[in-house]
Amino acid sequence: MNSTKRNILTLVFLFFFTVIYSQKKDSLRGNFTYLLKSKSNNLYPTNIYKELFSLQISDSRSFFISENTLKFDSIFLSETKSISNGNSKVIDFRGKSLPKLNSNFVIIQSNDNVQFYGMVGMSLLSYIEPKIQDWKLVNETKTINSLICKKAELSFKGRYWIAWYSTEIPFPYGPYKFGGLPGLIVKITDKQEDYDFELVKSIPSSVLKGKTIEIDKSRYENSKVVTKNELFKAKEDFRENLSHSFENMGVVLTSEQRENLRQKEKTNELEKKGYNPIELED
Repeated sequence: MNSTKRNILTLVFLFFFTVIYSQKKDSLRGNFTYLLKSKSNNLYPTNIYKELFSLQISDSRSFFISENTLKFDSIFLSETKSISNGNSKVIDFRGKSLPKLNSNFVIIQSNDNVQFYGMVGMSLLSYIEPKIQDWKLVNETKTINSLICKKAELSFKGRYWIAWYSTEIPFPYGPYKFGGLPGLIVKITDKQEDYDFELVKSIPSSVLKGKTIEIDKSRYENSKVVTKNELFKAKEDFRENLSHSFENMGVVLTSEQRENLRQKEKTNELEKKGYNPIELED
């Protein structure tokens, strides 16, 4: 890993480590894995992007996060523990394979609302939305992955969604921001089939006894609450001027690193032209 990345991760460590053990964690009542298949860029219509996500459920809320983010945090925490134990003075990821973070966010559903959390540089921002309530329940059943599921439909943020939920798993949650049904959402697909979430793994409740939510609290605690537009505008500004953003974080860049970042900015600009987001409307 080059010196720029090590400097960035060292700065991020200082932010994460201050809160990582700060409070008691939620007890884990359900742990499920979803596979997302999506056509997230219209410039490459035949490309199917795939990513695994974790849905972790406590007594009163659910947490939705990319499994790559969980892996990244696990490696990061292992290194920071080494520093805190006095074995090293720097974070060193040489020889370690860090997963790519394409979906660097956490979504928490509670009885009151849905809250979306995203990191922008060193800042944790979030926005709050009402829980989804306007499902249309359909008198139709289907067996998916050995679970008997019922059908529900929903118009949400510019897309029409078809969901299959199972009352055999009595959690009113699902992937992304979807929830509010009388059972866990097993599969949900939009009408254009651009986005599809499907349950691919579940951990038996007997194995979860005594366990807690496996997500660093720095991912969702002490955030600055903003509007959705403000959060995504901040992310866009950060990506569009990576060199300036890193310098503001205290990272000194070489001329070669500046050029690499400029190329990354051009790639971001091209991909933005064909971006096919999961939410087409605010």
